[in-house]
Amino acid sequence: MTEQFDYTTTEHVLTPGGQSPAESAEQAAAGEAVFGERVRAEARSIIERYPESRSALLPMLHLVQSVQGHVTAEGMRFCAEQLALSTAEVNAVATFYTMYKRQPCGQFLVSVCTNTLCAAMGGDGIYRALSEELGAGHEETAGTPGAEGSVTLEHAECLAACDFAPVLQVNYEYFDNQTAESALETVRALRRGERPLPSRGAPLTDFRDTERQLAGFFDGPGAEEAAESSAAAPETVRGAELAREQGWNAPPMPDEVEFPPIPEKK
Repeated sequence: MTEQFDYTTTEHVLTPGGQSPAESAEQAAAGEAVFGERVRAEARSIIERYPESRSALLPMLHLVQSVQGHVTAEGMRFCAEQLALSTAEVNAVATFYTMYKRQPCGQFLVSVCTNTLCAAMGGDGIYRALSEELGAGHEETAGTPGAEGSVTLEHAECLAACDFAPVLQVNYEYFDNQTAESALETVRALRRGERPLPSRGAPLTDFRDTERQLAGFFDGPGAEEAAESSAAAPETVRGAELAREQGWNAPPMPDEVEFPPIPEKK
């Protein structure tokens, strides 16, 4: 697909390469059917949150995932059209962040932290055990994507919870201090249609419902609990609380600071 962008306006034209007019029309009609007026209205409401429309791209990609279960070429074209961006710009963002999935995702996304500390504490063993249980590797799904009890497994580079290592997340909710046995129990419960409670944060919802919340819409199943919940753990914020109790503060910035001279370029 080639693209022409008129930099004097906010409009751009997509010119499909190697496609007949009938194929292009069929593709456009398919996008219109998936991203109907309700989704387009929600996209406009996302854009209105930001002074620059292009800043809405991240939540809009979450909106696309809430509709389709992953980010498709069709979804990227939708974002480009709404934000007056090129599809190349949208693709660059969608492929940079691992939270945007390029393959259909299961009802539950299970992310196992295998970064240094979690790996040393057993994260690698947890991932191996789940991979064998599910018969799935990284970003692969056990079951039909989106169907009841389907699970997508992934390595996570870091889940920012080293104080509870090893950890995993289910649809971005934390399960702390895991073992291979506890992780297997959680995944087996998911596949039976159960919803184990996370260690902290909101009760589990389906992947698409979670994506809708990440897009900023708290109107679906579990949304009220998610809006009121917090994933902050007492252990994590204990240092800040101790500083408040003791009256500790960072030293104030002096009014004037003498900076070292900048070396001359040679």
